[in-house]
Amino acid sequence: MVGRELKRVPLDFDWPIDKVWRGFLMPDSLHEAKCEECDGSGYSATARALQERWYGYVPFDPRETGSAKLTSETPEVQAIAGRNVARAPEFYGAGENATTREAQRLADLWNGSWSHHLAQDDVDALIEAGRLMDFTHEWSKENGWQPKSPAPTVSATDVNLWSLSGFGHDSINCGVVIKAHCARTGAAHLCPVCEGHGSVETYAGQRAEADAWEAEEPPMGDGWQVWETVSEGSPITPVFATAAELIDHLVYVGAWRKRWSRDAAERFVNGSGWAPTGMVVGGEFQTPENMQ
Repeated sequence: MVGRELKRVPLDFDWPIDKVWRGFLMPDSLHEAKCEECDGSGYSATARALQERWYGYVPFDPRETGSAKLTSETPEVQAIAGRNVARAPEFYGAGENATTREAQRLADLWNGSWSHHLAQDDVDALIEAGRLMDFTHEWSKENGWQPKSPAPTVSATDVNLWSLSGFGHDSINCGVVIKAHCARTGAAHLCPVCEGHGSVETYAGQRAEADAWEAEEPPMGDGWQVWETVSEGSPITPVFATAAELIDHLVYVGAWRKRWSRDAAERFVNGSGWAPTGMVVGGEFQTPENMQ
């Protein structure tokens, strides 16, 4: 998880602040070259064409999957258009005509993407892959996600309307649907040159060497220092000889241009030695600098 981490390093450790530690970066010599055949996607030509249809980069007609076209009068489209207009009347205008124009724009946009017009086979593939949890599972704070019993029948129509709002589909769903489509039609799914890696070795054995590479932590010592783990990992404070000096630095100077409350700094340095980048507490987003 990303956040702030306390590290004990040598007192004379002088790695630059805000620079990713060299031991966390794989050497350039182990990075393969991009596959020119698939432009680094790892997909076959057929799969790349399907991906473009998914995102609406090439012409797509909902009738190709047996899906009904959305219109400016589709209730779900109308509802989203109404919210857009209400939130920004200075941009969209106001009244029924503004909502109708926005609804038509949205319908035209979404009718051009396969992702909003899946066939039943596509939906079945997503369910088999453990996707579409909103339809197949129920979530509770006590038990997390639990499968519905009996298992529901999930229609393509329901999923297509669901995809219009919220998070909708992600790139994983895209990949699942493309792979299943290729399997049903007997088409190759992966690039024949790189076999799905998206890259090719520049010398024999390069991939095995990269797989065997392991990150190296900075040296350990008596010093006290705070690191960020949002990137691969880099120091964000100087090294201090004592915990008290580091606490004072966090309180009076801060890290990443933010000063910490003394309570937060003491809990961090003298306690867990780790804090998340932020979390919602009591309905408010708090960062490590001010978490109570």
